[in-house]
Amino acid sequence: MNLFNVYPLFNINPVKAQGSFLWDDKGEKYLDFYGGHAVISIGHNHPYYQNKLKDQLEKISFYSNSVQNELQTELAEKLGKISGYEDYNLFLCNSGAEANENALKLASFHNGKNKVLYFSGSFHGRTSAAVSVTDNPKIVAPVNFSERFIKSEWNNIQQLEEIFETLGSEISSVIIEGIQGVGGIMIPTAEFLSKIKELCEKYDTALILDEVQSGYGRSGYFFAHQEFGIEPDMITIAKGMGNGFPIGGVLIHPKFQASNGLLGTTFGGNHLACAAAIAVLDVMKEENLTENAQKMGDYIEDEIKDFPHIKTIRRKGLMIGIELDQDCAEVRKNLLYNHHIFTGNSNDKNVLRILPALNIGKEETDLFIGALKTVLESI
Repeated sequence: MNLFNVYPLFNINPVKAQGSFLWDDKGEKYLDFYGGHAVISIGHNHPYYQNKLKDQLEKISFYSNSVQNELQTELAEKLGKISGYEDYNLFLCNSGAEANENALKLASFHNGKNKVLYFSGSFHGRTSAAVSVTDNPKIVAPVNFSERFIKSEWNNIQQLEEIFETLGSEISSVIIEGIQGVGGIMIPTAEFLSKIKELCEKYDTALILDEVQSGYGRSGYFFAHQEFGIEPDMITIAKGMGNGFPIGGVLIHPKFQASNGLLGTTFGGNHLACAAAIAVLDVMKEENLTENAQKMGDYIEDEIKDFPHIKTIRRKGLMIGIELDQDCAEVRKNLLYNHHIFTGNSNDKNVLRILPALNIGKEETDLFIGALKTVLESI
């Protein structure tokens, strides 16, 4: 049997990782400044994280959601405290797409409406409803397409108001990323988010903040939307939540009522996943990683802002989009093959996406800065 060939792969086979570095099967060392799409939040194989998982493996690794699991309770309590959402409830699942699916479903259960508003440039996942609110026709199959899903332009308040004036009574939820990642590190304005919140309250529409990539301290706030002082009805999380272990979740406002069987998952919130997620929160708190994300993000921007071929830098914390005056593909390949540094791209072909671990220090950061300078000056 062969693998179903859907991924364009670099010819690199990592076999070892530590901190912000990877080693391939030939012994070559690489700096990871992308974290596998913002998944690596506390660094590869953090010793505390490793020990937590090893200890849990010695006890119990899995049982379904038909029994008590005290690790779920511990995770919910710690997440509520560090995020400032102690009065919310937590539903655990396995991925960001699954989190968004459940949030969209719960919103519709709550208000009985069936339309969803999403935004240009968005990415919310590849599954049924999640891909229907993703702005990429190439990955939306005919079975996913429906007129129930309505697209509005990013940061366009006038169009947003017009859609609500026409269809507000039918819109179950609005889903928006705290910061668009795949879209090219696009940051919503404070006015735009405030208007969304206002219209959602007016029309009994649930506001879903997708913080799958922008959450967990990456923006310099625990959640990116917290900079703007709004409170969504649901917040979806994954990626950095488990530092590589598959886990996702939905933070749910207390106005939403739970009932047996309303939502469900076999693997979500299993013992190993919870151990991983608890370890991430413990490390984030102990090492002040949200603050470090802001500090190191500031440092990177200050150091690279005058480099040639950079048109603009869009950034919050360590969620960084470097817009070049040309396609970033060759720059990215040069960084990878000549300087051994992993970076990312986006749907905007000119934007180089930088998503390092939140605990990077000046030494690793200077390696990236020096390599980027060399590459851009050689063009």
